[in-house]
Amino acid sequence: MNPASAQESFDPRDRPARLTVGVVGAGRVGPALAASLRLAGHRPVAVSGVSDASVRRAAALLPDIPLVTPAEVLARADLVLLTVPDDALPGLVEGLAETGAVRPGQLLVHTSGRYGTKVLDPALRAGALPLALHPAMTFTGNSVDVQRLAGCSFGVTAPEELRLAAEALVIEMGGEPEWIAEESRPLYHAALALGANHLVTLVAQSMELLRTAGVAAPDKMLGPLLGAALDNALRSGDAALTGPVARGDAGTVAAHVAELREHAPGAVAGYLAMARTTADRALAHGLLKPELAADLLDVLADGDRPGDIGGAGGGR
Repeated sequence: MNPASAQESFDPRDRPARLTVGVVGAGRVGPALAASLRLAGHRPVAVSGVSDASVRRAAALLPDIPLVTPAEVLARADLVLLTVPDDALPGLVEGLAETGAVRPGQLLVHTSGRYGTKVLDPALRAGALPLALHPAMTFTGNSVDVQRLAGCSFGVTAPEELRLAAEALVIEMGGEPEWIAEESRPLYHAALALGANHLVTLVAQSMELLRTAGVAAPDKMLGPLLGAALDNALRSGDAALTGPVARGDAGTVAAHVAELREHAPGAVAGYLAMARTTADRALAHGLLKPELAADLLDVLADGDRPGDIGGAGGGR
């Protein structure tokens, strides 16, 4: 199949039109996407990876697919997945273009959330067809990732003439395409990092504190609570806010800060930052009564200073 006309025929039933697929960067994402494309009838033919972990992932998710250099991946594949860390992507693209590895008509796909297609400009000038397909999913590096792609949203950026091809590839992987403008990619990625990456930090920190408090199975305690909170937040947004900050319980918040300062001082700054943000949003949405907000904000301001926590009712 001529990749330049890929957007015209991505029918999974059309087996003769399948693409050969290569992966540059066998991290957690690339092998899973290639394995998913294989289920849709495409044919992985080459993968590159350096670390032992990359080699193991490639062997597990793409068995019998040869491990070769990045340039050789491009030589063998019609569709190339560039699944390297964000900071490495511009240099990789420039290097591949400068060495003549990029072929005219080749579909070049990166999975960075931060970048759109401009980062692929060096390859575009060499005749490649640029696509940015970012799966909004956390990856583990094993076969469960392929299953998680079902229903997963992808941030899609592509030239208008390749938009249908980009969206069709996402659908073939079981995903849901969401169009993201080039200039909105950094904000889009920041939003995902704020929600997903910081969530992991908050949950891990919460489990540590519960263990310190004597809870034997913090995961079992947090599971139902966090599941309900996430479901409520996705359904209702700020209206789902509960807890002492939203209620304006300045004394309880002061006690929290004092306990954290004694038992987990490294958690104080994060607690205060999130509490201030929560207070601002609760106040803006009418959940926090203005007459209670002043005392609460005083406690949060005092929390930055070592020693006793002030504010109305701020004793332990």
